Amino acid sequence: MPQFRRVAIIHYWLVSMRGGERVLERLLDLFPDADVFTHVYAPERVSHRIRSAKVRQTFIGGLPGARRHYQKYLPFMPMALEELDLREYDLVISSESGPAKGAIIRPDALHLCYCHSPMRYLWDHYHDYKSSAQKFARLAMAPMFHRLRQWDISSANRIDSIVANSNFVAQRIRKAWGREAMVVHPPVAVDAFHTSTEVAGRYLWISQMTPYKKADIALEAFNRLGVPALMVGNGEMFKAIAAGAGPNVEVRRHLSFDELKQAYATAKALVFTPEEDFGIVPVEANASGRPVIAFGRGGIRDSIVDGETGLFFLEQSVEALCDAIERFEAWIPHFDPEAAIRNSRRFAPEVFDRGIADALQALCPAERVA
Repeated sequence: MPQFRRVAIIHYWLVSMRGGERVLERLLDLFPDADVFTHVYAPERVSHRIRSAKVRQTFIGGLPGARRHYQKYLPFMPMALEELDLREYDLVISSESGPAKGAIIRPDALHLCYCHSPMRYLWDHYHDYKSSAQKFARLAMAPMFHRLRQWDISSANRIDSIVANSNFVAQRIRKAWGREAMVVHPPVAVDAFHTSTEVAGRYLWISQMTPYKKADIALEAFNRLGVPALMVGNGEMFKAIAAGAGPNVEVRRHLSFDELKQAYATAKALVFTPEEDFGIVPVEANASGRPVIAFGRGGIRDSIVDGETGLFFLEQSVEALCDAIERFEAWIPHFDPEAAIRNSRRFAPEVFDRGIADALQALCPAERVA
């Protein structure tokens, strides 16, 4: 690994623990003395590992209601990033999904961007967000987001190297920013999961119950087929999903980590309905020795091997999922749990570490390499 005197890591916002924050934790393991910059910081909502770092907010964090309504301050975030004084750092790593990559650094410093996703609300999901916004918000979005797209592209051109978390995201980076990206999959704690000799007869669905996760498709398929299922997740659709569940479907807001591991290990299969940039949940299911029935677009094509560690369906519809479950019932005798576990090892944290080291090695002049 190349050596750097001072390292800064910029993460869009720190208000929960999800996949992006797990990447940040691993980056802090690689660079334990790094300083962290973010727009909004809620220390009580993140892990001890992140709290143990030196975390600084941009001016966004001091604005009224920023902890709850930080996304409403999106138009000010580019300015906030450019106001950061990073002159003392010789390596800046931006963890990009919301605005993080736009900081101005020294000409002789290096900037590596780990991109979870170009901002969805600016690019491929723009019309979804616009159609769901209120009337006056829709009127403001067109000119505002036009300017934000211009900044998004110009700030992408300041980066020395871009790393994408999947081939799907690399394709979106190429389309939105006109840049090529190396692919380094996010770290998944695959060793934390275990198999079980007793597999239950019910399917498992785990995600946030928000519209794009398509929990309603999974519920309708489970109800229509009458198959036992456990659905786990919180969000604005939770009450509707719980109210619509048949007697064959159990709906839970949360599971403890021990409960989660047991649910994975004993599931007949994980059903995965969203189109995700990567998707850690399917890898965790494979690490538990269980197969995945997944919508076959997006990052899932990197993580699940169709016909070996799971099965894909190619349309986000109840009919397509029902057909996939019926095909799965015929296919399951051919499934090898050991193949799923071996597949999950491709996403172990040490693989991520090597990928980041390789990306930095490719950037560094010889005199900086240890």
